[in-house]
Parts: sequence; C-alpha cells; structure tokens
Amino acid sequence: MSDKAPKPTPSPSTTRKAERLQHELLVAYRTVGSFITDFAVNISRGGIFINTREPASVGTIVRLIISLPDAAFPFDLTGRVIRMQPYDPQSDQMSGMGIEFMDVDDEKRARLERFVDRLRAELPDDKPVKK
Repeated sequence: MSDKAPKPTPSPSTTRKAERLQHELLVAYRTVGSFITDFAVNISRGGIFINTREPASVGTIVRLIISLPDAAFPFDLTGRVIRMQPYDPQSDQMSGMGIEFMDVDDEKRARLERFVDRLRAELPDDKPVKK
C-alpha cells in the first residue's frame, strides 16, 4: 500500500488558460437551427461566458458575432461550448454556457487582447473572475 494520497482532479479555476473579466457585452450567435442574441457576462482572450436560459450542450460548435466597443464593425468567431450551466429557478447560479474560441486569426486575437487589456486597465479595483 502506498502512503501517497491520490492527486485531486484540477477544477476549472485551476486549469483556466486566461483570466476572465466581468463585463457585459452583447453577442449574437448561431447554432444549428437558431440565431440568438444574449449577453456575454465575462470575457477573456480565449473565450466568453454567455448568460442564457437555453445553453447549448457541451461540444456544440457556435458561430459568434461580437461587437467590441472600439471596433467599427462586428466580427465573427467560431467557438465550442466547453461548459454549460442549465437554468434552474431554485439556484442562485447564473445559467449559460462557457465558449472557447477556436481558430482565431491573428487580427481578431489582437483585437480581443487589446479589448481585454483595456478593460483590465479601466477596472483596477475589480478582480478577474476565475471559474
């Protein structure tokens, strides 16, 4: 028998690639058969969490249309749902889905990074959210 304790499974907060900042941002997205507009409630360089009562299931590919405040035109991205929180009126947890950006080209990545960095500078008293 080994005296080593088993290693715990990392939680999403310890495996997150980029810190998320609380910021409400209007996002339109398309899944199979539907086109929806909701609010993203936090954003990072690598993804967003969209507040919705009808989150897509994990693994679903979505096309996102994001309008950043510093951009003249919205741009589109593809993402994959990596986490979902179903709507539960008895729970205080926000329903929605975490989406990881996929195949982001250099220009879009730079725009996202500038936006997130600017938010971080403008919100010095708010701590980044790790979920």
